[in-house]
Amino acid sequence: MSLESEVDLPGGAVLPGALPDALRAELIAFRRDMHMHPELGNQEFRTTAAIKERLERAGLKPRVLAVGTGLVCDIGVEGDQWDGGPSMLALRADIDGLPIPDTKTECPYRSTVPDRAHACGHDVHTTVVLGAGLVLAALHRQGALPRPVRLIFQPAEEVLPGGAADAIKSGALEGVGAIIAVHCDPRVDAGRIGLREGPITSACDRLEIGLDGPGGHTARPHLTTDLVTAAARVVTDVPALVGRRFDSRSGLAITWGRVESGHAPNVIPQHAELSGTVRCLDLEAWRQAPDVVVAAIDEVANLHRAKSEINYVRGVPPVVNEPGVTELLRDAMIARRGVESVEGTEQSLGGEDFSWYLEHVPGAMARLGVRTPGERHVRDLHQGDFDVDESAITVGVELFTAAALVNGLR
Repeated sequence: MSLESEVDLPGGAVLPGALPDALRAELIAFRRDMHMHPELGNQEFRTTAAIKERLERAGLKPRVLAVGTGLVCDIGVEGDQWDGGPSMLALRADIDGLPIPDTKTECPYRSTVPDRAHACGHDVHTTVVLGAGLVLAALHRQGALPRPVRLIFQPAEEVLPGGAADAIKSGALEGVGAIIAVHCDPRVDAGRIGLREGPITSACDRLEIGLDGPGGHTARPHLTTDLVTAAARVVTDVPALVGRRFDSRSGLAITWGRVESGHAPNVIPQHAELSGTVRCLDLEAWRQAPDVVVAAIDEVANLHRAKSEINYVRGVPPVVNEPGVTELLRDAMIARRGVESVEGTEQSLGGEDFSWYLEHVPGAMARLGVRTPGERHVRDLHQGDFDVDESAITVGVELFTAAALVNGLR
């Protein structure tokens, strides 16, 4: 791969110029093939094999994670893997799809798998890290990579509590000093990224509740547990009660997605089920949330003489961008594409398991613009018609490549 220098950096390092046309075309083809063959969390065998084969062709030595899908790959280390040399910058991608149908009708690379789609951009994230890895491997062969880099292709981001935990258990962070990632953002134009210091996504946990009582006739609710009313009070009172036990700036919110109870209009049921999510913008509040939420549910259920069984499922903490790593991404993007290519971004209430890496090492996530400039229709994430402006792939590769070079000078 021939890479020509375009931008000088302090210390004599350079950023490579535009991606070769052949590599750009290859990456678009790789992304489209992945888009056509989405695989759910912990089932990404085809995807893992495709990534592994391409990295090996580049002379690299990827290692499949212990769970059987996903892989890590080091560039610029002595031997097969890191053995105590300079700490690495990790580039992370998530490789799984979603269990929803692809509803694009005119797209030649729409999903070929029924009820499966890459509707969150993970195919783009994966292609960006792969492309950056190929460029950085070429730079290393030229003696132009100042510091080692690790590629992390992580499975099961869409499965709570996320495949990041399995990647970490497999040693993905051993030797890593900082970690970066991107997430597709259909509200940002291709050619730009969105950055934010501090929290950029929300924590997301899941609640599953069972309420029980003896049941009875609707003519005599005073002789039994009026279970439907008890469930209704949990639905309405618990979010308000919890909201008064946290600082309102924490943004903690309980939202219900399912309530089921009863079979007949004149029979008070014996069982009710509720499920929903707990989202939170603040890391400390998220850590306190299980105890406070469970106590509030019990308090309301007991008031109505209902027995409660609560399953509070830990999901993910908020992604909290470390200021220094956020500045690294900013410097890299400005060095490559100019100051106008970076914009501020809001904190999202969506969850992202990239946050688990940040419990161990500093890191930051950027929002990668994927909207065609001037386009009015926004294809939102987790929708069957989601697609991207594929020029964003080149932007992501340039961002990660520049970040690796800038990081090597720090």
